[in-house]
Amino acid sequence: MSKRMDTGNSACALAVKAAKVDFIAAYPITPQTSISEKLADYAAAGELSGVYLPVESEHSVMSAVAAASAAGSRTFTATSSQGLLYMHEILHYASGGRLPIVMANVNRAVCAPWCLYADHQDSVSQRDTGWLQFHCASHQEIYDTIFLAYKVAEKVKIPAMINYDGFLLSHSMLSFETLEQDLVDQFLTPYRPDWKLHPQWGGTFGNVAAAAEYSAYRNTLAEDTLKAAAVIEEEARNYQKLTGRWHGGMIDVQGPEDADVFLMSMGSMAAEMELAAEALQAMGIKADNLKVRVYRPFPAEALRQALPAHAKLLVFDRNLAYGHEGGALLMEARSALYNRDETVKIAGISLGIGGIDLPASLLTEKALALLEGLK
Repeated sequence: MSKRMDTGNSACALAVKAAKVDFIAAYPITPQTSISEKLADYAAAGELSGVYLPVESEHSVMSAVAAASAAGSRTFTATSSQGLLYMHEILHYASGGRLPIVMANVNRAVCAPWCLYADHQDSVSQRDTGWLQFHCASHQEIYDTIFLAYKVAEKVKIPAMINYDGFLLSHSMLSFETLEQDLVDQFLTPYRPDWKLHPQWGGTFGNVAAAAEYSAYRNTLAEDTLKAAAVIEEEARNYQKLTGRWHGGMIDVQGPEDADVFLMSMGSMAAEMELAAEALQAMGIKADNLKVRVYRPFPAEALRQALPAHAKLLVFDRNLAYGHEGGALLMEARSALYNRDETVKIAGISLGIGGIDLPASLLTEKALALLEGLK
């Protein structure tokens, strides 16, 4: 293992190289572009084991990696914001085809108006495309989650999206540790698909299906997405045993064991929320930081297990669920806890939209206001 001081995008690119990806397609978009540039540099220097293909748009990017995945390749791409929205049609094709593509989405606000800075509207708007969604709170988590995403995606045959906040993580310089290649290879063995397209074998992929067959395919995808939660927990533990690193399974809860206040968030906000929880603890409030690591499948069971009877759950969203109060995390947390016997009080707020700064002092202030509103 070796320590580095570098950007979140560099951490992502280094992990992709170590994962021995067979095929990468890319199109630049801020703040993702430096991932594609670094991977192109690796390819030009002969340090990348796979093929690097620049194409003319994000729609073509996802079409290319879907085709390569169907042909049996371990594939990767990266995008942000409008680029992710442009991929939308093929995201459904990839999940419906059970193609274990891994993609980094560097979270950026969507237009209109144009904004280059971070919120989660881009990835949250793709929540029903059938992709697994991880959210990272640090450079180390970005690096480690690349390997976890490939392991899980290839095991459950569902594509995975790794999200992290633009500029706040993508371009900031922070320390992280890389792994020796033999450790990566122990965790992430070569991809051996159960089937693949081949010109000598014939066959078709993604063809027209009658209603009964179509329904079976889509319902199986929905069921397997829920089952992926157990696989994520298992492989996160396996990664911890091999490397000593733990970022959580579906969620990660940090703080006193007897806490009755839980601060729920995802992305870089979750890292700052550790300080907010400590500030509340200094005031005599038993508060835990509850980081959502996996947004799809939603960690409903993990959330139910983490919260004691009569807990207070304060949900901080960096997105807006238009037509609902607050954001998507608040809406889904309420749904997950609706039938619980013990009363859990829930309050939430959407903030940090368009990259507005979220220091611990502000998060602490907002948490106190939410607690006051629950009295």
